Amino acid sequence: MADKKTKKETIEKQPKAAKKETKEAAVKEQKIKTRLAELYKKEIVSELQKKFNYKSIMQVPKLHKIVVNMGVGAAVADQKILEEAVKELETITGQKASIRKAKKAISNFKLREGVNIGAMVTLRREKMFEFMDRLLNIALPRVRDFRGLSDKSFDGRGNYTLGVKEQIIFPEINVDKITRVLGMDITFVTTAKTDNEAYELLQAFGFPFRKKEIKTA
Repeated sequence: MADKKTKKETIEKQPKAAKKETKEAAVKEQKIKTRLAELYKKEIVSELQKKFNYKSIMQVPKLHKIVVNMGVGAAVADQKILEEAVKELETITGQKASIRKAKKAISNFKLREGVNIGAMVTLRREKMFEFMDRLLNIALPRVRDFRGLSDKSFDGRGNYTLGVKEQIIFPEINVDKITRVLGMDITFVTTAKTDNEAYELLQAFGFPFRKKEIKTA
């Protein structure tokens, strides 16, 4: 209650122009969060039900979660690099990241078991849709020489992993403040039973696949 009251008092103390901008920003953010969720309910469900002849809408595959994983091999020598990567990952996803540790030692890479080597964020519900919206409509179009996504990155169980080479494609990252370019893997976990169903689901959301080469089950 105290937080809500403080937030309300802060808005009330702002000039009228600032209040208007704050409200407009909040409305815009809410629209972004719900746009893809509404698209799924109003269009995608019926489209997939018809395409695959599902007897019930409960059979229609849906997006379950998005896992964003950033591996930082250089952190073995300097943990500060990982700290920066964690901050950037949290800025991109809008959610607190969890640290990943090495499961086994690899002498050739001077890697010891239990050393922090990466960070991960798991997004669900509204944050999941909001992130996907930004990725598809803002981040990916900023990739140099982008020619569409490969359709060969499905895992055979209806999940799709997209590799991003540079975190700077996300506008939330200030290029002038980063110390190094880092990549990440983004996995879209669906409830689809086959890769073909997952493909159709993601394509319906707006995934810009280059071409379809998946064999139907």
